[in-house]
Amino acid sequence: MFKELAIAPIEQEETEELIQLINPEKDIEIKPEDLPEELSILPIKNTVLFPGVVIPITVTRQKSIRLIKKAYQGNRIIGVIAQKNKQAEDPAIEDLYRFGTVARIIKMLVLPDGNTTIIIQGKNRFAIKEFVGEEPFLTAKIDLPIEPVLNLESKEVKALVQSLKDAASKILKLNPDIPQEAQVALDNINSTAFLIHFLSSNLNVDVAEKQKILEVNNIIDRGTLLLQYMLKEIQMLEIKHEIQKKVHTDIDQQQRDYFLRQQIKVLQDELGYDGPDKEIEKLRKRGAEKKWPKQAADHFNKELEKLQRTNPQAPDFPLMMNNVEFMLDLPWDECTVDDFDLKKAKKILDKDHFGLEKVKTRILEYLAVLKLKQDMKGPILCLYGPPGVGKTSLGKSIAKSLGRNYVRMSLGGVHDEAEIRGHRKTYIGAMPGKILQNIKKAKSSNPVFVLDEIDKVRSDFRGDPSSALLEVLDPEQNNAFADNYLEVDYDLSKVLFIATANALDTIQPALRDRMEIIELTGYTVEEKLQIAIRHLVPKQIKEHGLAVDDVKFSKEGILKIIEAYTRESGVRSLERKIGSVVRHLAKSKAMEEELEAEITEKSVVKILGAEIFDEELYQGNDIAGVVTGLAWTQVGGDILFVESSLSRGKGALTISGQLGDVMKESATAALSYLKANADVLKIDHRIFQNYDLHIHVPAGAVPKDGPSAGITMLTSLASIFTQRKVKSQLAMTGEITLRGKVLPVGGIKEKILAAKRSGIKEIILSTKNKRDIQEIEKSYIKGLTFHYVDSVDEVLKIALLKEKVAKPMLFVLPETKA
Repeated sequence: MFKELAIAPIEQEETEELIQLINPEKDIEIKPEDLPEELSILPIKNTVLFPGVVIPITVTRQKSIRLIKKAYQGNRIIGVIAQKNKQAEDPAIEDLYRFGTVARIIKMLVLPDGNTTIIIQGKNRFAIKEFVGEEPFLTAKIDLPIEPVLNLESKEVKALVQSLKDAASKILKLNPDIPQEAQVALDNINSTAFLIHFLSSNLNVDVAEKQKILEVNNIIDRGTLLLQYMLKEIQMLEIKHEIQKKVHTDIDQQQRDYFLRQQIKVLQDELGYDGPDKEIEKLRKRGAEKKWPKQAADHFNKELEKLQRTNPQAPDFPLMMNNVEFMLDLPWDECTVDDFDLKKAKKILDKDHFGLEKVKTRILEYLAVLKLKQDMKGPILCLYGPPGVGKTSLGKSIAKSLGRNYVRMSLGGVHDEAEIRGHRKTYIGAMPGKILQNIKKAKSSNPVFVLDEIDKVRSDFRGDPSSALLEVLDPEQNNAFADNYLEVDYDLSKVLFIATANALDTIQPALRDRMEIIELTGYTVEEKLQIAIRHLVPKQIKEHGLAVDDVKFSKEGILKIIEAYTRESGVRSLERKIGSVVRHLAKSKAMEEELEAEITEKSVVKILGAEIFDEELYQGNDIAGVVTGLAWTQVGGDILFVESSLSRGKGALTISGQLGDVMKESATAALSYLKANADVLKIDHRIFQNYDLHIHVPAGAVPKDGPSAGITMLTSLASIFTQRKVKSQLAMTGEITLRGKVLPVGGIKEKILAAKRSGIKEIILSTKNKRDIQEIEKSYIKGLTFHYVDSVDEVLKIALLKEKVAKPMLFVLPETKA
């Protein structure tokens, strides 16, 4: 608001400002009669003169100098008017406002450069009636406006004066360029009119706004307009002050951070700690010595240069540091040397796992090709089978036999794509994907990588991890695997991926297509016995702190645990039960009690309690309609019985035993075949209409389904309708059609071994299942006789005896009408 304390020419330099002088005691208006009829007019630019205010003016125009000199020699009274056009050096009448201030020249000074400076004081406001002359200077006739009388004691005037003083004081505080003497001047002003004129003269606004204030006739209205301009000035100063404060704070914070960093650097040097610069140099040295592709090296150097330019206190610095360190930690072109001794590899696989011949053969084939070709891409194997059969542990054995590093990643419950591909570096807490994290952990680019539980990968709004795995498990693509965090391709083609799964139907079809599926069926009782003797018993003895001589299991004792206390495909429960027996012996030894010489069947029952599971055994052939079938379950094979009965009725069919739709359809198909071929089988067709048929498959609480009980149901129905005996110690499995064809079924190995355990001697199978029998070890099927059939007629010819049951059912049938 207030100008700087400097004498500046008004007319010569537009940007220079004025010194403000006040002389309130001389602030006396000139009477109209003391004014000349024609008043000399002095145009000024860049300011407006107000009554009572004293200002200096440097005059440079010759016309104005003549006016000043003549007036100074006379009554010293002149008229001062502001220019509209401040660019005009010789302003015309139209360049001037029509309202100005009568002034008295207080002092005139002639400077050495020829310019003249005058000090003038404003007296009265006036309006020009007309200009009467332009030479040798402007003269005009004027009118003095009559101002209303001001009541100094009114509340309105007091409030206005106080508001003006408060606003002026606030401006003084906000503007450091205004000298403190200005506050003293304000405090000494008692005249309301002079206060308004003094503040208006020093107001930091354009000449046009000051001219508006001057032309307002009512002093109260003049003060109100002034207050509006002052409040705007306060707002501008507050905003300016706030901006300066923020800038000043930012600069101070930067300087503070700089000094603190310098102090930390000095302290680190004194203590021997490595600062960021030294760490970066170490990383650069490691990068130069690293064996990796040129693309990776170039990307590393680029990231390192970016890191060097980054402020160590910046939030991105740790993330960028982690990224370059992760690049260095990856093995890239570092690979372990494969052991091509196939005999040694076979010995390791046989030692660690009993059975699983298909998997072992496939691994040995891979080793053989790798030995001959050297650069074969790693196969993508998927070991599929029930829990506990050794899928995961097989990966360790494969790594051991190949001489490679082993790493395992559990995919169970993974539902975020970033777990596979990693996060982009823009995110806070970004990390690489688990694939590359595990490669880093393996410390070689050709490990055996087990992807455990691949069938349990889930997808949601965060992405589909199984789709991300498509690139990982495709030999044609994984030589350039792109991780979002790494931002450079990584070669996974040398990795031997082994996936494990309990079910194939939950694996995405495209992903399943990329893997070589190797099925691991459940262990047979005979295989479980060998696994227990070779692996589980020695392991439990060692884990429980006993000596080998302290514990001796008989084969019968182990078989008792397998058949009566466990029912599973794998051996996890078997291992726990063996552990329970060994713990019992460990407790006896610790209490210095006498140990049992051998764990027999009786010992097992004594230690583990009552038997949990009952084994299904062959029940004879004395009753018509009872036939033994074979079933596959997730915990191995089992036998089941199909029972049929007839009762007087209207030919209704009832099926029970919690059977699935496929099994119910097999029963319906068997009945339809019998009705169609009743004459061939010598069955009176009236029985179908006058007797209700009930088919039941125990146990009723266990769900059952599948087509493999087709020939069993047909034989059961043929037996009940003909009342013929079924061949003793015979079991069967196979699907039937309405034409009487016998189709092959699955799970043959488990079914055959279950039949042998149950005392079955003869088994009927589809001819196409002969290949499955050939894959079973001869010792497991010793004593069994197999009948291979293609049609139902062959089944019935083998299964049904000519003799009737001991107490055959007598059918009561209505007479046939002629």
